[in-house]
Amino acid sequence: MTRGNQTVIAEFLLLGLPIQPEHKHLFYVLFLAMYLTTVLGNLIIVVLILLDSHLHTPMYLFLSNLSFSDLCFSSVTMPKLLQIMNSQVPSISYAGCLSQMYFYLFFGDLESFLLVVMAYDRYVAICFPLHYTSIMSPKLCLTLVALSWVLTTFHALLHTLLMARLSFCADNVIHHFFCDISTLLKLSCSDTHVNEVVIFVMGGIILVIPFLLITMSYAGIVSSILKVPSARGIRKAFSTCGSHLSVVSLFYGTVIGLYLIPSADNSPVKETVMSMMYTVVTPMLNPFIYSLRNRDIKGALGRVICKKKIFCL
Repeated sequence: MTRGNQTVIAEFLLLGLPIQPEHKHLFYVLFLAMYLTTVLGNLIIVVLILLDSHLHTPMYLFLSNLSFSDLCFSSVTMPKLLQIMNSQVPSISYAGCLSQMYFYLFFGDLESFLLVVMAYDRYVAICFPLHYTSIMSPKLCLTLVALSWVLTTFHALLHTLLMARLSFCADNVIHHFFCDISTLLKLSCSDTHVNEVVIFVMGGIILVIPFLLITMSYAGIVSSILKVPSARGIRKAFSTCGSHLSVVSLFYGTVIGLYLIPSADNSPVKETVMSMMYTVVTPMLNPFIYSLRNRDIKGALGRVICKKKIFCL
């Protein structure tokens, strides 16, 4: 395919992970098990919240969206990674690469916004417990969720359209296991200045501002607890916020370390490993973080299983 005097690339080659050939089968089984665990764990949470009326609350509405986002976020990259690990020519089409980049940005951004919404929900629950029901009304909850989906749609679409206007000429080798936006910019033979400015500006809006809002929410929670310190209040706050804080630390820790605090010795291998943390490991761990210490989720699982047994009898 040609455009003027330039040869336009129709597909890219994904190098995948830096794994020795003799270890590929072992890692293939490991990643397949991780992906299936991610899908099953997040799907169970979504289904439980849909089926159990006791979980039809603002917190679990947000959690169901987060679990669905994690499931999709992992599905954007993992199936293709598993495919290229078994392929002699690990290629991905130009359209497929842009589509993967779009959905990667979409579900990554969606998780960021949902974590902010969940932090606000915890802030209201602890700091204004008597007014929680009136503040976190069904209308507000649905508005916050819808706003998260709409904002992520426009942000992902903006970067995808800006990427689509660029030309890719000779080099089509992606030193990654998915079509990362920064990696694609390095391969382009067009002027990428506009793309880089938009990434810098929007990166602050999508990552830094949500992180600051989460920090402010927890600062308010800590301040509220310190005003009337009690062992019971501290235990309640920890049980309410512990899971969310763990997820926030896992997600933002790796993302900020990779994109906003790049070091001079960031090698492709190091970037790939850090990317694996928030695209594969974090979505897999989230269901365990939210379910192991959550009596509501375990109770819902017990009720659904009991209903199924009664129905079968």
